Order: sequence, then C-alpha cells, then structure tokens
Amino acid sequence: MYKTTDRDIWHSMFTRITSNGGRSYLQIMESFRNADGKPRLRVVANLGRVDQLEDGSLDALIRGLSRVAGREVQEKVKVEFQSALSYGDVFALHEIWKDLGFDRALGRALRSGKRQIDVEALVRAMVFNRLCAPNSKLGVLRWLGTVAMPAMPEKVEHHHLLRAMDALMDHADRVESELAKQIRPLVDRNLTVVFYDLTTVRIHGEGEVEEDLRAYGMNKETGGIARQFVMGVVQTAEGLPLMHTVHPGNVAETKTLQAMLATVLQRFPIERVILVADRGLLSLDNIGALTALAQEGGRTLEFILAVPARRYGELVETFRGLAFDGDGLAEATFAGHRLIVAHDPLRAAEQGEARRARITELEAMAEKMVGKLDAQDGGATPQGRRASDRGAYSRFTRAVADAEMTRFLKADLTADRFSWSVEEEAVAKAQLFDGTLALITNTTDISPAEAVARYKGLADIERGFRVLKSDIEIAPVHHRLPDRIRAHALICFLALTLYRVMRMRLKAKGHAASPKAALELLAKVQRHNAKIADRAVAGISSPTPSQLDLFEALNVPQIA
Repeated sequence: MYKTTDRDIWHSMFTRITSNGGRSYLQIMESFRNADGKPRLRVVANLGRVDQLEDGSLDALIRGLSRVAGREVQEKVKVEFQSALSYGDVFALHEIWKDLGFDRALGRALRSGKRQIDVEALVRAMVFNRLCAPNSKLGVLRWLGTVAMPAMPEKVEHHHLLRAMDALMDHADRVESELAKQIRPLVDRNLTVVFYDLTTVRIHGEGEVEEDLRAYGMNKETGGIARQFVMGVVQTAEGLPLMHTVHPGNVAETKTLQAMLATVLQRFPIERVILVADRGLLSLDNIGALTALAQEGGRTLEFILAVPARRYGELVETFRGLAFDGDGLAEATFAGHRLIVAHDPLRAAEQGEARRARITELEAMAEKMVGKLDAQDGGATPQGRRASDRGAYSRFTRAVADAEMTRFLKADLTADRFSWSVEEEAVAKAQLFDGTLALITNTTDISPAEAVARYKGLADIERGFRVLKSDIEIAPVHHRLPDRIRAHALICFLALTLYRVMRMRLKAKGHAASPKAALELLAKVQRHNAKIADRAVAGISSPTPSQLDLFEALNVPQIA
C-alpha cells in the first residue's frame, strides 16, 4: 500500500504514456482525492522514453511489484516456433482418398502380418506427392518434411518407399481388383461409353534386364525414336479413369486392345459397352474378335471407330454420293456397318488451299531447275556445280517426299530430260476427304451427331495424358526394373484418378478452379507447432473464404 499525507486520501496507481515533442514517455501515476475530496493525479516516477526501453528492462520492476503485492513471480517465458507445414492440400486429398475407399482397398489387398511398414500410407504419400510436388523418390522424402501428412509413420526412409512399390507389384492383381471395386459404384451398369488410348513415356537407362519394358519405339511427344514404355488408359465419358495398362515401348497398339477389353469386362459388370478408340487402336480386322469376347459373358459390345486412313481408297465412290445436311452430317454404309461422315467446309477450304500451295511451291522449284538445265543446253556457263537431269530428278523427288506430296506430283523417270506432272485425279480424290471425319459404328440408337460428339470426347483422354506428363510428371522415369516401372505407372494412375475426381466435383459445384490451382491455394492452410516453456502447442491457420469455398466444392469436411 502506498502511504499518503494526512491531508490526502489514497486511491490507486497506474501507468500512463504521454507524448511531448513527437516522443512518447512511460510514467507511473497516482490517482487520489485531496482533503476536499477532489480527484487529483500526480507523477510518481518517469521511466523514460518508450522507444528507448530495451526488451526486459522493466522485468525487475514488475517482479518487485509482484512480490510486494504477494503475487507469484512469473519468469520470462521462452517461446520456440517450428517451421510451418502445408496442411490444407494433403488434408483435402486424404479426405477424397478415404471417400473413394482407396485406403480400405489397399488395406485389403496388402494385408500382411509379416510386413513392418505401412504400405498404404507410403503409397498414399507417393500419390499425393505426384499431385502436390512431383519429384523423384528422394524428393518425396524432402517433400514429406514440408507437409503435415495425416496418418503417416513417424519415420520414412528411401528404402521404405521402394519396399512399398515392391509390395504393390507383389499383389498387383489384388490391388487393382480392390481399387476397381471402389470405383464400380461410380460406373453405370446399364450403359458405359469407354474411351481407350495409349501414350508413350520416356525412360532413362542404357542397360537391359530380363523382361525389360524399356524398348525403343516411336515417341508420341517428339515424333522420333526414344527408349520408352507404353501406357494405356481407359476412362468413362465423364472423364473417370477406370484402369490402366503398361506395355513395352515397341508394342503394336492394336495388340493391346483385346486384353484391355477382357479386363474391363471382368472388373466392371457393365451390360452394354460402347468402345470409342482412335484409328490407330481399333481396326476393322479385330472388331469380330472383340465382339465375340463381349458376347461370351452375355454382354453387348458396340464401337465408334475412326475409319483407318489406309481404307479411304475404298470410300471414294461413297463420298462422291454423300449429301450433307445443314449440320454437315451424312450417313452411308461401309464394311457392313454404319458410316457417319462429318464435314467442316472451312477446314476443307484450309486443307485444299494448303495442298495447292505446296504443289505450286514444288512446281516453282522444278521450273527453276528446268530453266537452269535449258540455259546450260543453250551454252550458258553455270555458276557453281554443273546441273544434270539426274541431279534434278533426285532433288525434286526428295523435296516431294519431304512435303508428303508423292501422291500428287510424279517425276517422269523414263524420260531423257527432267520432267514431272501433277496427278489431278489424286488431287480431286484428296479433296473429297478434306475437312471430313469418317466414323464407322455398329450402334443403332445413336444419331450421327451423338456419334461424332462421342468420338470427339476421346480428346479428354489426351488432356489426361497431358496432366500425367505436366502436372503429375510421370516422365522421365529413372527406374530400371519392370515391376518398379509398373508400380510407378500405378502411382501416377492413382494420382490421375484423384485429379479427375477433384475436377468432376469442382465442375459439379460450378467452381472455376482447376485441381492444380485448388491444391496450390489449399496448401496455404498451414499447421503450426510451437513450444511455450515446456509445453508443446499446435494449431492450424484459419482458412480464408476462398479456401472454405474449395473445401465445400470438393465435398470434404471443414478443416479442424
């Protein structure tokens, strides 16, 4: 208690900050009533300028006052902060993973009392890494140190990831069958339109191993020869991936189709399948075998196929008799099936003009060579190397081949002098097919417009391949063993499935964000860990309205 004079009546003490000349000062003040009962203030002590008070300079005063007041003296508390960990993105993916039942599927397929690692958690980490920060396997370990992954083992090492990949392939059939069970409820049993396509995946490594998947073949990205493996993807019209296949890098595409269809029919109880595939995959030669395969199980197989280019020569007379409607569609028959043709006049004009321009350019080149040869024959002295008819033939035919114009420009190799001609009949036949898409189908209840729309839906698989190669970064692959390559492909396929489910949910809610943009925004929801004295404290940053909208659009619970 503060002692006053006999004339004063004590009231209370407090601190005050006053300003003078642009500076702030800390003071201890006393509030009291004088002998007349009127309230008054007076300065007990000036503690100095606020901006010059060092951290902890008042601690001794505070402890002394606490002791006089009979209160417990609090020592200065030490607070330590750890690095913030991304949480919102892996939380959302984990909820979708559980909602699809992938955790239960892997648990059933990989159940083992001998295994001492949590394969499901390790596979999940590699899948999520492909979506959030695709890297090599060592990169997964670095990435795990930056995220608060739910339900993960305390310690994860590189060999744990490799052992998890091996476990996947040790039980590959069971794993894929169990995953298919979880996808079945999302597939229409009565009618499913199935899209199938293949892509090539570049791979590193020079050595060879037994049953090597790494083979040299035509790479679809570069157009050149590359060491690679081939990956096929089957998906529904809604964009939901159903299964994937892995083949050697030099496999013939048509040979992959029958095994794929057999697996689809085995794993998914679909009564009627409409198979949509590009001309390089489905040929008229194997349609009979595929139809018989479906009929063995009492199913119905229908197809929508782009007519292979090598069969266009059989369609010249048919195309000459086509009458297109106002939507540019016409229908006829070919090889015992419906032939549906879509015509785009603008595209046709572009293709025709481009062809004529290439022919004109090549003819100008030929005329120039003829002029040089005629000048030599007239006695002119040529500059540089002397021209010859044989040399002109060689240069001209090579230029025509490079321009892919051999059907339309022919050099007369039997003539003594260099000469050529334009095959106008071949040009006229080519013009018949300019701007057209020719489809063959055995469906009877789909209109021409619907068939064309179904076929154009095949482009969505191409978009999925772009996601695999850009957002998920499936390539280049550094694994050497065939089963490790297959495990890598399965992990990337699971990542693609999560990506597509996210896309479907965002689209259904009318949300404009892509899955990649959504994950980047959700990653900013972080988990924070701190230590206050001897007590550990953890918390999650409050989501922004935009992040809350994403959680709702993705059908995941509010973060806690």
